Amino acid sequence: MEWLSALDDEAAARRAAGLRRELRPRGAGADDPVIDLAGNDYLGLSRHPDVLAAASRALAGFGLGATGSRLVRGSTEAHRALEDGLASLLGAQAALVYSSGYLANLGAVRALVRGGTLIVSDAHNHASIVDGCRLACAGAAARAGAATVIAPHADPDAVRGILAAHPGRPAVVVTESVFSVDGDLAPLAELYEVTRAHGALLLVDDAHGLGVLGPRGAGGVAAAGLSGRPDVVVTATLSKSLGAAGGVVAGPRQLHRQLVDTGRTFIYDTALPPAVAAGALAALGLLADGDALRAELRARAERIVSRLRAEGLEVSAPDGGVVSVAAPSADEAFAWAAACRERGVAVGCFRPPSTPDGRSRLRLTINVGVPAGAFDDALDIIVKERP
Repeated sequence: MEWLSALDDEAAARRAAGLRRELRPRGAGADDPVIDLAGNDYLGLSRHPDVLAAASRALAGFGLGATGSRLVRGSTEAHRALEDGLASLLGAQAALVYSSGYLANLGAVRALVRGGTLIVSDAHNHASIVDGCRLACAGAAARAGAATVIAPHADPDAVRGILAAHPGRPAVVVTESVFSVDGDLAPLAELYEVTRAHGALLLVDDAHGLGVLGPRGAGGVAAAGLSGRPDVVVTATLSKSLGAAGGVVAGPRQLHRQLVDTGRTFIYDTALPPAVAAGALAALGLLADGDALRAELRARAERIVSRLRAEGLEVSAPDGGVVSVAAPSADEAFAWAAACRERGVAVGCFRPPSTPDGRSRLRLTINVGVPAGAFDDALDIIVKERP
């Protein structure tokens, strides 16, 4: 059929450009001997006994799935307790849990956009934010005139200039805290001063900051002293430092009400499984006493940088648990990652369109649950298998 032939042609073009992707199922426990420098389980909590025990109790009590959307049958005490815990940690009036961080970002951006709203989005923002901006500006009469402007990466002065060029216009500035590709930290305090001066809102995706930065692991927004500000909204995933799954939007009570009443990515989606919510809540409780884990994460990030830069590799300066290593090309990044995998080390392989600057790199993520010796062995293999 013609449409299938077209898909084959597109796949061939991607292979030729070094952009093919593969699914690689992994085993469980001893069946997966790979050293993990690719996942996002920063604090190693996905296998913590307290987390597994809480999830097991909820699994026995509620069953495997939520059985419906949150507004039908999907809400449980586990969801409510998790939302209360997240709101407390993040310093927000209210928090709403979604089945994924992707859906949380789509819902948050959409809820903050009105007719004529200007969205100012950082050039390195995650795809879920990009898609949220596109959907929020698409079509509906209630959002007529809404538009997105892409701001240069981590540049408060550029954001100031964009807002100043649209005086009096409602605006939302959207950024990650720790950016997901290079692991650099947004200048959140400076961005907040700019947004506040122009009467704009600041929306921060704290996915890679939650659990890693701030007091008690409260995230990049807390580290910048912005928790609880009525003109700051926080989103995050629960699949990184909490080792679970799902997403959250945290902010004023009025936003919570708006999301529950009108948010399509909340209303029409099956709820996060109660066992996952219960496990995430247990992990949340461990963050408060996680200073030693966070210190170990920082020490390992510094070890990656010093080890790989000593070998002449171009390495980002990380502010969290993400470190990127530049690769000469998409093909060579793919081959480098494959060679590491053959030697028993899992690393991320980021190529266009996943990279906002069009550059290919390996992305290394730190899991403090990986034994220190295995971690150092993995760095040796990355160096030895370089293109």
